[in-house]
Amino acid sequence: MSKNKLEKFAENATFPNFFQYPFEEISQADAPLKGKWQADFFKNDNPIVLELGCGRGEYTIELAKRYENKNFIGVDKKGSRMWKGCKYSVENNMKNVAFIRTQIQFLSHFFGENEVSEIWLT
Repeated sequence: MSKNKLEKFAENATFPNFFQYPFEEISQADAPLKGKWQADFFKNDNPIVLELGCGRGEYTIELAKRYENKNFIGVDKKGSRMWKGCKYSVENNMKNVAFIRTQIQFLSHFFGENEVSEIWLT
């Protein structure tokens, strides 16, 4: 693993809008924000839109800029990819963007019933 990748992993852990949990933990229990994303993280009742396979997060970021009345969460299994979107959103004080590093099959551990209004596959 390259040093650059390790540095990105370390920096991801400092971003307030980046969420990841060990496989052993998330495969057995729900994430703390399940059912509470609007109230506890976004602090609004705007609809939540997921982008699955968000990569570096460019599309997630652009959607969030364009639609400030919605909350966007990019999901990918590669943390080093999402670093770019996380960093940009934090540096630009974007309050309607978050990123989750997980495998898609664990999404039910992150969101409550009817918590997500749209899902984008990119």
